[in-house]
Amino acid sequence: MAPHIDLPRGESGQDALAVARACARCAGELLRQRFGGRHQVQAKGRRDFVTQADVDVEREVVAILRAEFPHHRVISEETAASPPQQDDAWSWVVDPLDGTHNFSRAIPHFCFSLALCRQGEPVLALTFDPLLGEEFVALRGGGAMLNGGSLRVSDAPSVARSLVGLDLGYDDELAGRLLRRVVAMWPHMLGIRLLGSAALGLAYAACGRLDLYVHCNLKPWDVAAGILLVEEAGGLVVDWDGRPATLATNRVVAGAPQAVHDFLEHAQGQGL
Repeated sequence: MAPHIDLPRGESGQDALAVARACARCAGELLRQRFGGRHQVQAKGRRDFVTQADVDVEREVVAILRAEFPHHRVISEETAASPPQQDDAWSWVVDPLDGTHNFSRAIPHFCFSLALCRQGEPVLALTFDPLLGEEFVALRGGGAMLNGGSLRVSDAPSVARSLVGLDLGYDDELAGRLLRRVVAMWPHMLGIRLLGSAALGLAYAACGRLDLYVHCNLKPWDVAAGILLVEEAGGLVVDWDGRPATLATNRVVAGAPQAVHDFLEHAQGQGL
């Protein structure tokens, strides 16, 4: 797995991928220890939650990154800042716990996610499922891997031949539009899954477990790793107007290229 860019090295001499893996190990251990217990859940919005595990993982991971790369920006969900910019030489985007609501209810579907960006573009992505021990990694120009094996998106030719993953986010109007579009397509698809973790949804699209993944209300830490994973696995990640997704994109369609185009054609016909 050789990237087409030179990854920076930290103060310890480790390269950025090794540091990212150290962050994932730290996050994974904390999340495994806390999973299944009782959690005090604080509501950031009507369906947007944070637990002490989110805060503790973020604190530990940010400390690792700042010790290794003191001159890099660090953007993380619980201490939200502006997205990486083109004039940022290097910046890290951290989601300490994606799938907090699942985690807080002992539903075993959540992850840690991390991306390194150069001038606002992801060049390294790591999404880690600590319960399954699954590490999804991508390097710009170097492909995508799951626990050392290469990843490819599915070859689904259409929505009708697709298993579609959805998440609805926190914008009721956009969620309603997406649900109406899916209802209009039903039953002309293989099935639907609501996941509760955008980072895992994108990782599952990258490895072909899902043929399509659609979300309508994302933040940079939700997509930073997933965009690169899907692209390096041969897939397509676009906004609802068909433009290439960036860290500022909040509505995405991702997965098998032909299925993505087919979804957009149907959606535009229905006014999504």
